[in-house]
Amino acid sequence: MIVYTAMAVGALFGGLRARRRRGTGLDIAQYAAVYLILFGVLGMFATIILDRMI
Repeated sequence: MIVYTAMAVGALFGGLRARRRRGTGLDIAQYAAVYLILFGVLGMFATIILDRMI
């Protein structure tokens, strides 16, 4: 559950960041995809760490 939430937040954050920099549609999509992957990996690590602690 943490992974999916992190991916959604990452895509939103990346898209907004590219829009703030006045990027084209493809720039916005690329930023959203990169941040989606990055936040997804971080969310996966967070899930593993929390699972090991409990």
